[in-house]
Amino acid sequence: MVRIALDPTPYNDSVHLLDFPDLVARLGYEYLQLTPNPDFGRHFHHPKVDSAMIRTLRKRASDAGVTITSVLPVQRFSWPEEPQREAGVRNMKRYIRVAAELGAPVVNTEFSGRPEREEDSEAAFYRSMEELLPVLEQEGVTLNIDPHPDDFVEDGLEAWRIIRALDTPRVGFVYVAAHTFHYGDRAATLLPEVGERLGAVYAADSFDHHRSHGLRYISNPPGNAARVHQHLNIGDGDVDWSELFGTLKQIGYFDREDALIVSNVFAEDENADASAHHQLQRLRELVG
Repeated sequence: MVRIALDPTPYNDSVHLLDFPDLVARLGYEYLQLTPNPDFGRHFHHPKVDSAMIRTLRKRASDAGVTITSVLPVQRFSWPEEPQREAGVRNMKRYIRVAAELGAPVVNTEFSGRPEREEDSEAAFYRSMEELLPVLEQEGVTLNIDPHPDDFVEDGLEAWRIIRALDTPRVGFVYVAAHTFHYGDRAATLLPEVGERLGAVYAADSFDHHRSHGLRYISNPPGNAARVHQHLNIGDGDVDWSELFGTLKQIGYFDREDALIVSNVFAEDENADASAHHQLQRLRELVG
């Protein structure tokens, strides 16, 4: 069974955390991924929920008929500088326990680190995993990681190799469609290699920054190190959705009980409701 969840980031300024389940239900979704939010926890910060709020959120979700599938914190656990790495590990340990308390034993995240200090960042990543793996095991939580643009690893295949080297089913891969062109645009060959360790797929479109002689969109000054991508409605960019979903079908992802697809459009806040409806319809068509 494929679970299609909504990332409610576009509503962070207008909807309280505890109202997210009702919002998701109103938009026609049955599943919710909790993402950075002032009341839940911001990027690189300690989570802000306590046990009482977690209990209330679980009840609100149950009352709305919505299942919280996962949480998405972003922490600097691969940072080459030790104070930031230690803080990232401390925060992530708490997020893992929050996920367990929520009954949503999946944490989806990003590698972080710095691409210009790739070697130091990779070493920091493995050092952090030595501390986080026992907590994941203890709490029964799975951690899935996306090689986000501007992380110490951005190429999808190399990211999978780094995850594979941990040699544990507790850590898997997040495939973010909007990052396809930073991954190397290789869904048809990458996803079969990841196989059962594919923990989640995020669905939003993006332009291929390699097209038109690298001038698909322009960032000045020429040659700067900025990474640019979008999270657009499906169909508004260059992602090959037939290839991506055909590959997911080929590897049996849709047959898994834990299959998770998250709609994460961030470019349509002023049309958030219409965007959410569009995404749900298109994802159902693509899965079907």
